[in-house]
Amino acid sequence: MAAQAQQQEMINQMVAGAVEAMEASVDAELQKLDKMDEDDLEAIRERRLKQMQKAQEKKQEYKNLGHGKYDTITSEKEYFEICKKSDRVVCLFYIDTSFRCKIVDKHLAQLCEKHYEARFIRLNAEKAPFLTERLKIKVMPTILMAKDAVVCDRIVGFDDLGNSDNFPTSLLEWRIAQSKVINYSGDLTRPPVEEVKEKKMVKIQRNLRQEEFSSDSELDD
Repeated sequence: MAAQAQQQEMINQMVAGAVEAMEASVDAELQKLDKMDEDDLEAIRERRLKQMQKAQEKKQEYKNLGHGKYDTITSEKEYFEICKKSDRVVCLFYIDTSFRCKIVDKHLAQLCEKHYEARFIRLNAEKAPFLTERLKIKVMPTILMAKDAVVCDRIVGFDDLGNSDNFPTSLLEWRIAQSKVINYSGDLTRPPVEEVKEKKMVKIQRNLRQEEFSSDSELDD
């Protein structure tokens, strides 16, 4: 009992110390505000307005480049042109017969509206034999992340997404953010596991699941 009482007392002292430190920090900030005159406050407001204006101008610039939308492109040439204009690109390589590609579509359509800083596109792998071969894309879906026209990361199938069809958009967002192509305010060291539903592998036909893609066999028909 004595040991427990001593341990509790130590905990109480630690909590009290933390509270005192927090109060001291708040007091210091309040003192800074008290010492500010009208010119100081006006300078802060002007700086904030300039930051907001700059952010709005950047968003408009991104919008003019097609950011904020999830577009289907139809050629390899278009892919290269987009990568030249936008410094951050997220591209889904898909095939029409893959059900999991449609799942990714749903999530990327949401993320593109949230992350104006990146261009979100999709390209049918069957119409891009040169790219799929050059980038060694063999599994559908594959999401490529590119910075400054260079592929910096990729998500192959659902292996990084819990191997489940039921992953939340926030998990895909976190995984894409690992490549630094989108801004992320959360903890990059830990996935948002609290939002991941219990893993359940949905039993569906082979041609609807994550599958290997062969450019030779698919494109020669």
